[in-house]
Amino acid sequence: MSSAPARDDWWRSAVIYQVYIRSFADGDGDGLGDIAGLRSRLQYLADLGVDAIWINPWYPSPMKDAGYDVADHRGIEPRFGTMADAEELVADAHALGLRVILDLVPNHASDQHPWFQAALAAAPGADERERFIFRDGRGPHGDEEPNDWQSCFGGPAWTRVPDPDGRLGQWYLHLFAPEQPDFNWEHPEVRAEFARTLRFWFDRGIDGFRIDVAHSLFKEAGLPDIADRAWSREHERITPVPGKNVTDHPHWDRDQIHDVYRSWRRIADGYEPPRVFVAEAWVPDPSRMVRYVRADELHNAFNFDYLRTPWLAPLLRQVIDETLRDHDAVGAPATWVLSNHDVARHVSRFGRPQRSDRSVHYLADLVGEPDLELGLRRSRAATLLMLALPGGAYVYQGEELGLFEVEDLPDDALQDPTWVRTGKTDRGRDGCRVPIPWSGTTSPFGFSADPSASPWLPQPPAFAAHTVERLQGDPSSILELYRTALHLRREHPALAGDGLVRWLDLPADALGFERDPGFACIVNVSAPPFELPAGADVLLASGPLAGTTVPADTAVWLRR
Repeated sequence: MSSAPARDDWWRSAVIYQVYIRSFADGDGDGLGDIAGLRSRLQYLADLGVDAIWINPWYPSPMKDAGYDVADHRGIEPRFGTMADAEELVADAHALGLRVILDLVPNHASDQHPWFQAALAAAPGADERERFIFRDGRGPHGDEEPNDWQSCFGGPAWTRVPDPDGRLGQWYLHLFAPEQPDFNWEHPEVRAEFARTLRFWFDRGIDGFRIDVAHSLFKEAGLPDIADRAWSREHERITPVPGKNVTDHPHWDRDQIHDVYRSWRRIADGYEPPRVFVAEAWVPDPSRMVRYVRADELHNAFNFDYLRTPWLAPLLRQVIDETLRDHDAVGAPATWVLSNHDVARHVSRFGRPQRSDRSVHYLADLVGEPDLELGLRRSRAATLLMLALPGGAYVYQGEELGLFEVEDLPDDALQDPTWVRTGKTDRGRDGCRVPIPWSGTTSPFGFSADPSASPWLPQPPAFAAHTVERLQGDPSSILELYRTALHLRREHPALAGDGLVRWLDLPADALGFERDPGFACIVNVSAPPFELPAGADVLLASGPLAGTTVPADTAVWLRR
């Protein structure tokens, strides 16, 4: 076994595997994934060929939002394991050449966090309340919300609480669930607390953090109504709609946030090797999004414009060009991602008619039944396209198994707070979070150490065709496609860094580009079958070729 390589700039072209810990592997047999389960599968991840793992929150939490309601940012949730387990996991991962990135949740805490409990016990105006955002209500009796802000999970973003004397008093802000009160980032103790948290985990060998809701934290002074400054569904298009107010929102993407990230970068750079940060920044203006990855701020940012792009050649080329151009302007590498724990799996998205007028990435957006065979074929091609592009990439657990969105979970199994907060009209994100299958023909499909355990979300019988056991060793399987592509990506000198691409002249509805030295990627998105360039040497194809003819929904890697 080898230790993690010493390159300080490894993150510029890394492939990072997202571990949704609740659903990856259950080591103690209680139906919930945990650190022991993850440790037992680290060799699988090393063999897959990824460079690092990103672990969703493993901190103590009441689990009102799957661990994103954090009660202690410097502890381990007992259902996942112990601090000793976590430290052993990091050591094991490093021994296999895998780096470890944790999830950091700085916008909000759990309502069970000691600070918030102290705030509830304190009188209005007390310093304990100043760490969060408490305000008097509007109206003659203060019984109206302080402003018109809405929770991302549905309903108002304010909850009223009793004062210590028992009478209803102030309201507190929660941009997500009521159990997730927002921190007040104007307060120096909040900043100091998170600086301590960074050092705590860096000192334990953690290689970096993915920052949850990185475009939040600060709120506009006075907390004005949003009114017509809201980011509507229009902001999910590939480019912002002209005339829409996308750069001056009262609680998203405020300018003050960049001072915080500069201070964090100084902390990270003080370690040897330097630690890294990845931003989850849903910012609709690409020129503002890349401000998060300037040289003295964060290292990477998830490319949500790419994730939201339908399987249509003109739009794919547009978002690739814009991404590379904007990142090159600030000297940052691009990143590419097809799925994560917040969006519908791309097999199910690509298995439906692709529309140029809107993006489709949430379960609520999906219309009609998916053609999963078509979705898998497109997903295979999309994988080779993603892994051939300059920069880094993210793989969401189970996509290498061709997993689809579980769209028919029973109502009583749903746990995403969106389900309740929207009056049971939006089924939320549970369909992409179902525990992944490892072996066998019936649930829990090797997910749990106890074969009689019931996973925390039910697995569909169709997962039997997607187990690691069934797919490994089959050269035609998507798992072996991922393994081959990831290992080729490490070996080929053209795929080792970031930069720009040279587009090839191909039929409409096809894409192709070259990277030096001696590499090309060609993707037939939806064009009639066409011939590969003369003398092309095929390294890898996402699906069968007809001799030297590339059918639709197929990608090919070439040696030039």
